[in-house]
Amino acid sequence: MMKEKNISIAVIRRLPKYHRYLKEMLDNDIKRISSKELSKTIGFTASQIRQDLNNFGGFGQQGYGYNVEDLYNEIGKILGLTRTYNVVIVGAGNLGQALANYTSFGRLGFKLQAMFDVNPKLIGLKINNVDVLDMDKFESYVEENNIEIVYICTSRDGAQDVADKVQKTKIKAIWNFAPIDLKIKSDIVVENIHLIDNLLTVSYFLKEGKKIEE
Repeated sequence: MMKEKNISIAVIRRLPKYHRYLKEMLDNDIKRISSKELSKTIGFTASQIRQDLNNFGGFGQQGYGYNVEDLYNEIGKILGLTRTYNVVIVGAGNLGQALANYTSFGRLGFKLQAMFDVNPKLIGLKINNVDVLDMDKFESYVEENNIEIVYICTSRDGAQDVADKVQKTKIKAIWNFAPIDLKIKSDIVVENIHLIDNLLTVSYFLKEGKKIEE
């Protein structure tokens, strides 16, 4: 695999879909697949698939196609799935609890270590065997437990305060579900997930009677 350089964000955002579909193929004991066959399954054109994968060295063989297991493993490496990541959730309400109970994250290597909240009614609970701790303990816990990623599941009003605390730690990435674009001064990786934006996109395509094209 060649070292990736200047890869567009559009290509990066397609990689998880490749990874997901290839896992399904492995589960169905499919050993190899052509770009044309992969196109029918995943919904991208065969040309798009070849272009995407060529950004990282190709992986296919002319006349043979792709070895499904090898391609799955290589994309996993590109996505950083060859190791585990220690994760915490800030915000132990409904959304935070839903994420804590979603076991697929753990299978991919994202290990939830603790949850944090300011609500006395939530502090002390266990969600899927994970403790909900007082937010006052956040910074010390993060430093002592090598936490690299935080999922922010707070209200809009509280999210920036959490982000400010995060910037005082060694956390390297934020997965933000609060309805606000966080202001981050450091080099922390931030992915904002605006659920309302996604729902309004669905609303638009429903109104227009069109299918959402990825």
